[in-house]
Amino acid sequence: MSTPPLFSRERKTLVGMIHVAALPGTPRHRLPLPEIIATAAAEARLYADCGVDAILIENMHDRPYLKGAVGPEITATMTAVALAVREAAPVIPCGLQILAAANREALAVAATADLAFIRAEGFVFAHVADEGLIESDAAALLRYRKQIGAEHILVLTDIKKKHSAHALTADLDIADTARAAEFFLSDGLILTGSHTGAEPDLAEIRAARDATTLPILLGSGVTAENIHSLLAHADAAIVGSHFKRDGRWENPVDPDRVRRFMERFRTPTVPLIPSP
Repeated sequence: MSTPPLFSRERKTLVGMIHVAALPGTPRHRLPLPEIIATAAAEARLYADCGVDAILIENMHDRPYLKGAVGPEITATMTAVALAVREAAPVIPCGLQILAAANREALAVAATADLAFIRAEGFVFAHVADEGLIESDAAALLRYRKQIGAEHILVLTDIKKKHSAHALTADLDIADTARAAEFFLSDGLILTGSHTGAEPDLAEIRAARDATTLPILLGSGVTAENIHSLLAHADAAIVGSHFKRDGRWENPVDPDRVRRFMERFRTPTVPLIPSP
């Protein structure tokens, strides 16, 4: 079944996060695979019912994260999860991230499960993350996308990402990094605060908006209270923590929080027209 495009000139895009339970072989793995898959599918149906525009699947419970690659058991399990999510929410775009910076594995899963996009870390330049040094992956990743015939899958890229030190590129501001990502053929830029749940800096959002024609996505800290002010300068928001019980990312999705947020999101108190 075909899905609508991820970005629209008519309205902003709201992406709901599915934080998949800890996967086999990781330190916090507890649940049987059928339960992991069923929970992810149930959250996808909830998001679809609440009018969320897109879904992003992520293995955030797999901490501490491997760097740059994961084992075949993770790739296989994320494929099973992604297929179940697509079946549960067939009419909205779905995407995938595999932590940390396992971008090619994510692209392989996305191609197999007919997903619309991936979220990629370390696309341009380098930074020091929790996992260690993450280096630029753009050249290898986009060549791999070409090789497997997956050029229809968008590669949305974090810049100056959360949970990272950026001393290596301290002489480059967010606008420099945005321009470099566009030059290296990113399909969209993701801006975050300093950590999960932290609001992105409004000045940085504006600077990135002025520096590039790419879609700008906000990847952390978006809430019902700040959604209109932040999205005035961006094209989309990825919401995870705010949708969870008590606003904590590790908790289950709270249907009431999602519904209240979506009601606020669709209320045109501030016009949510795409920025130029």
